[in-house]
Amino acid sequence: MKQMRLSAVALGCAVSLSVSAEQHNTSIEQQASAEVERITVYGRQNKVVMNSGLATKSDMSLMETPAAVVVVDEELITTQGATELQELLRNISGVTQAGNNYGIGDNIVIRGLGANYTYDGMYGGAGLGNTFNPTRSLTNVESVEVLKGPATGLYGMGSAGGVINLIEKKPQFNASHQFTAEVGQWDSYSLGLDSTAALTDKAAYRLVAKHARSEGYRDIGTDRDEAYASLKYLLSDQQDIMLSAAYIKDAIAVDSIGHPIRIYNAASVGGKPAGEVSWQDLINDASNAGLQLSDEQRQQLADSLSAGDGLTPYAFGEAGIISPMAKDNEGEELRFKLTHNIFFADNLFLNQQLQYRDYQSGFARQTGAYNYVYWNRNGVINSDPRAPLVVDDRLYPFAARRQEYRQVQADETSWQYFADLRYDFSVAGIDNELLVNANFEDRNIRFKQYSIYDADKVIKNKAGEVIYQGQLPYIFDIRSPNWAEGQFEDYDPLMTSNYNKKVQAWGVGLQHVGYFDFGITTRIGVAFNDISQRYEHYGVDARYSASLAQPTPEADTSDDGMTYNLGITYMPTDDLSFFINHAKGRTAYSVLGSLKGDGADREDSESISNDIGVRFKAFDDQMLASIVVFESSRTNLQYNNKDYEAGVSGPDVAQYFYDGKEETKGVELDLNAHLGERWAINVNGVYQDARDKQDPNSTSFDTRQKGVPYVTASTWVTYDADWFKLPSPLSVSLGAKYVDERSTHSASFGIPDGYVPSYTVMDAALSYQADSWTVQLNVNNLLDEHYYEKAMFLGGMPGAERNAKLSLSYRL
Repeated sequence: MKQMRLSAVALGCAVSLSVSAEQHNTSIEQQASAEVERITVYGRQNKVVMNSGLATKSDMSLMETPAAVVVVDEELITTQGATELQELLRNISGVTQAGNNYGIGDNIVIRGLGANYTYDGMYGGAGLGNTFNPTRSLTNVESVEVLKGPATGLYGMGSAGGVINLIEKKPQFNASHQFTAEVGQWDSYSLGLDSTAALTDKAAYRLVAKHARSEGYRDIGTDRDEAYASLKYLLSDQQDIMLSAAYIKDAIAVDSIGHPIRIYNAASVGGKPAGEVSWQDLINDASNAGLQLSDEQRQQLADSLSAGDGLTPYAFGEAGIISPMAKDNEGEELRFKLTHNIFFADNLFLNQQLQYRDYQSGFARQTGAYNYVYWNRNGVINSDPRAPLVVDDRLYPFAARRQEYRQVQADETSWQYFADLRYDFSVAGIDNELLVNANFEDRNIRFKQYSIYDADKVIKNKAGEVIYQGQLPYIFDIRSPNWAEGQFEDYDPLMTSNYNKKVQAWGVGLQHVGYFDFGITTRIGVAFNDISQRYEHYGVDARYSASLAQPTPEADTSDDGMTYNLGITYMPTDDLSFFINHAKGRTAYSVLGSLKGDGADREDSESISNDIGVRFKAFDDQMLASIVVFESSRTNLQYNNKDYEAGVSGPDVAQYFYDGKEETKGVELDLNAHLGERWAINVNGVYQDARDKQDPNSTSFDTRQKGVPYVTASTWVTYDADWFKLPSPLSVSLGAKYVDERSTHSASFGIPDGYVPSYTVMDAALSYQADSWTVQLNVNNLLDEHYYEKAMFLGGMPGAERNAKLSLSYRL
């Protein structure tokens, strides 16, 4: 019978539990040794990661796991010099930056759908729009695992795309103390400490801390201070507890716009691209309903056009549309977690976790810097304010209008509890794993937002009188902006959001894993989940919305239902396996959304995933690769009924329908190998078609999801070279990343064919270790490629120019 190993059994996600479980009669000192714990955490056979508990909460061979799981281990993280989660996306197929994320936090999608973020299986913040979305550091992370598709209640309220689990560093009984320092371009530097040791024969600690500062490329700087502390205590040979705490305080500059796509609509000029249009083509509106331009102004407008206008971002170098009034996204996170593990018997194990998390953020950012050039919108050419800017009869062809600055104050607190009871048994020669789990989660979200606008924002009362008009000056030229002076508060802010949202969820689940003869492994899981939401609106500025000016009573909704997972793996040989997986998950349909006070409940959002995959290993378990064909979708999405008219339609006419969905199909490849004693290779790639099928009445129906490329591919190769007669090998690494073009289409803004171009970037690293010292040089964007690393709302975020970072570490 397979021996129970105390690793990711119930903490989930192959986390390092407090006691290593090698043999039942192994001593505590052996259990706590760093070497044994490393084996149980990663399930290593030689150097390649071969085991993971992410899909099953057991230390399961990846060759037998009937689910799409990818692991990025500590060695790869270190070699690439990665310090943030976003820098690891290159190592995982199908995981990309979401479009329209305004440059705030880790807005990451898996297969074009939303992702759950966890630390050792516990809630680590969510990709909730542009607010409760921290930039997750890797300072206290030793590896990252990704499960694609629903987790069937194993990790609580889940997202459709899957789970990104960050495995944190744990206390070790063998003493180790490491000091690190980094310096890089843009006045970047950091100082770090990682210390762990035994306090007694039953207690061990770990302290990890880091202080980092950077002015950043394009002055998008980062300040971050972090401290992580954990204490592990062995109550007995069969039982331990661990208390851990984390505090992160950072300030990250926000570029909400990047380089915008100039709004030139070719369809309004008979399909002529911007590079071919003449001033005679830019006709005025015949009915005089739109802005009327003189012949000279039309010539000036035509002269300003570039070939990519209306299609790709307008590149204006290292400048950015970031006002001095913008305020960094200042985040502060506090986490406390208590973990309890107990062996009742050799084959019966319980893990419990209780976590409290508080995340506060605040920032002031710009949005809506729209550079209108030419557009026939709804039959009106240059309908003001969606028109080129003319002030005092002077045309400003590179002006930005309809600006809005938003100042946000947000606070999310959460409690989460997990209990996982695992029983291993054998019947008729068949090994079985039975997992019973229960979870409870409570989130409370307090949100306030204030907005200021330029003169395009005009609010009138019912009598048609102007009661508000924006005071911000227009940006006359996006290439060299004229910024507003003073403070945010000087421009008559409107309170535009003011609410408290509560989400509670609980669930119970049962999972069975069976190891049959002939290389067959099955996984069957079912779970019952209940999600309740409460929303209380506190009132906004009456000028902004008279109907929302007054507070409203708390509204609520709830839904419950079953989720499930069905998977089977067939291994005809030890080096080849095939698997099929079908899973259904669920989450709150709108964690930040408002609720109607009509007492009606509605169904939560659900997700469906289907995977067919093959895994193979070679070179004496030094290589593991997988190819997976998948189809994933998020369902029960709301859209408006086009036949509904407020105040007119009868009760038989629904205001909304709830059968919209997002859907992604594709195929993905992941390969990791350590060949001989010198070569390490990581290769991954994906073809995916992510479609928006939410609203059949929308022009965006069945179009590509914004920001999700069809193709991404990446490789990272490391060679340990005996050069220059050095005492130790010199590690030389070279990597390449390709990202296909990404859609930024927006028919409602006149750029239905907008996109961010594809790019290929190469990186390199040199590392040398001698005795207790390690020195490493990372050079990113080796060939100084100009590219856009993120797809923004109506533009692209410029990727960093060629840059270097030097790291030095000393270990006692």
